[in-house]
Amino acid sequence: MSAKQTGLTYADAGVDIDAGEALIDRIKPMVKATQRLGADGSIGGFGGAFDLKAAGFKDPVLISGTDGVGTKLRIAIDTGILNTVGIDLVAMCVNDILANGAEPLFFLDYFATGHLDTDKAAAVISGIAKGCTESGCALIGGETAEMPGMYEGDDFDLAGFVVGAAERDSMLPRHDDMAAGDILIGLSSSGPHSNGYSLIRKIVEISGLSWDDSSPFAQDQTLGQSLITPTRLYVKSLLPLIRSGQISGLAHITGGGLTDNTPRMLPKHLRAEFDFESWERPAVFKWLQETGNIAEDEMQRAFNCGIGMVICVKPEAVMDVLSELEASGEIATVIGQLRQT
Repeated sequence: MSAKQTGLTYADAGVDIDAGEALIDRIKPMVKATQRLGADGSIGGFGGAFDLKAAGFKDPVLISGTDGVGTKLRIAIDTGILNTVGIDLVAMCVNDILANGAEPLFFLDYFATGHLDTDKAAAVISGIAKGCTESGCALIGGETAEMPGMYEGDDFDLAGFVVGAAERDSMLPRHDDMAAGDILIGLSSSGPHSNGYSLIRKIVEISGLSWDDSSPFAQDQTLGQSLITPTRLYVKSLLPLIRSGQISGLAHITGGGLTDNTPRMLPKHLRAEFDFESWERPAVFKWLQETGNIAEDEMQRAFNCGIGMVICVKPEAVMDVLSELEASGEIATVIGQLRQT
């Protein structure tokens, strides 16, 4: 009679606990590099702590957000360019809470895959850590889930969670400070950011190009490289203006474009009037529109069309705000104004 067979293990079911532990060890230096005042814990515990008092807040309101990167992730997986989608993940979350006047304080990520490849996971998390560092936000924890049978091949999914804070008297938007005639300033995007990628992928399919072909709108890049350009982070350039009270409203331009997102910061008696000829659209949007034969109103709703954030300011503050934004590295343009509804 043969010896009794060894019992099944978790690894037999497709989950490698050792790989998970190896990933934690590998990313610890990345996580440590994101530490800031208020966050002094270490990764690997059951929860992350943050000390608001140590961060310098006196009368804080906590503001949270969560998001993913949509089907832009499909391009990252198919091209193998994995070190920037983490920046997208952070940006989509922190730019959202910035629109409420919040300083991002800490971030957590969720990485789910069918088979944990530590090299690929570490590349993704390196982007998350970079995005957190550039936003002054501590990466204090997360979850890596290996779920065989849920994801095929190299597929994985990402979600991000951010918590920020604003002093109660500096929260945005400030509807009482808005009036017809106030000026709208647009901050340039780096491209489509993380929105409209299901349509983008359809356009690429129609074009007959592959991800490895030369980009028709970006020199010295493949199509895949040019379309994986990460979302801009606006935290460090906008926080000083928020704290100085020069901004009465912010709109993060994501899915829905300028036409659907800007009203989210406005009171009901005001509307945004844009001059769509006041800025030059990045070449990627011209290529997308021509290749996909996309109507102008669809472009304005599906994409940011070159504007990643909209700021509402008083007319007398425009020149000072533009000067401060340009000094912080932003390309800022007056793109419209508020009108009575």
